[in-house]
Amino acid sequence: MGRYDLLKEIQRLDPEKDYLRIFRITVTHEFPWDVTRALELALYRTYAVPSIGRLLDETAELTERTQKRYDDTALLLDSVVEHGFDTEDGRTAIRRINQMHRSYDISNDDMRYVLCTFVVVPKRWIDQYGWRRLSEHEKRAMAAYYRKLGEHMGISELPRTYHEFERFLDDYEHEHFGWDEGGRRVSDASLDLMAGWYGPLAPVVRAASLALLDDALLDAFRYERPRPAVQAAVRGALRLRAKAVRLLPPRRVPHYARQNPEIKGYPNGYRIAELGTFPKSRQRGCPVSHADGAAKP
Repeated sequence: MGRYDLLKEIQRLDPEKDYLRIFRITVTHEFPWDVTRALELALYRTYAVPSIGRLLDETAELTERTQKRYDDTALLLDSVVEHGFDTEDGRTAIRRINQMHRSYDISNDDMRYVLCTFVVVPKRWIDQYGWRRLSEHEKRAMAAYYRKLGEHMGISELPRTYHEFERFLDDYEHEHFGWDEGGRRVSDASLDLMAGWYGPLAPVVRAASLALLDDALLDAFRYERPRPAVQAAVRGALRLRAKAVRLLPPRRVPHYARQNPEIKGYPNGYRIAELGTFPKSRQRGCPVSHADGAAKP
């Protein structure tokens, strides 16, 4: 198999009909490491919206149970990628996501913004630090995949194209990014978690993580801006990695988030139905009818 054979396969598929197949190839074969890093950054950006960061701080899930929240978020989102929307495991993951979100007063715009980060941040990361840029087919499939996920989450007024996702994200951040003590606490806890994975290298990893944040994000959290030399070194190292990865043979076996070493809370396995928290829910299940014609409870 040649290095670009999977891309050729993607280009033979229809991004509006085969979006799940294309998305799986992109995130589990072509860019699994990059997508993991990008989704970490995507979630991190949401803390800079005060209404989101404050709520996450109030739940204490990301400040007192940071590893579990990280694991559960990654595993629930990944279950839908692996199993699809119309399987028992996929439906169970979406039901768990909805049960948790519907327990809180979260605006449709905040939900829509978070969804946009999952589309835009990985695309921008891969274009900067991936071994190749995303193709138009992949961008269209990514937008279609997350539009479908948004429908299952009951989010209204969803963007339809990648450019609509991108425009909404940029406008929302320009309007809403700002300081909040709770958001800063959640940010610090997330940085501490990710740096802590690397033991004695934690200070280096923390500095490298801050070097990847843009000025708007740094200002929202009131972090001191990293020195330009540090930013250049970190971003240069990621581009060198991309050149090395380009020389490797393509991945033949998919790599899912559940296989990542950062997932540490379930050494003996897990059940999708038991992931996450179980607050009192005002709305349960998935709002979208499935293949059997009934919404799943």
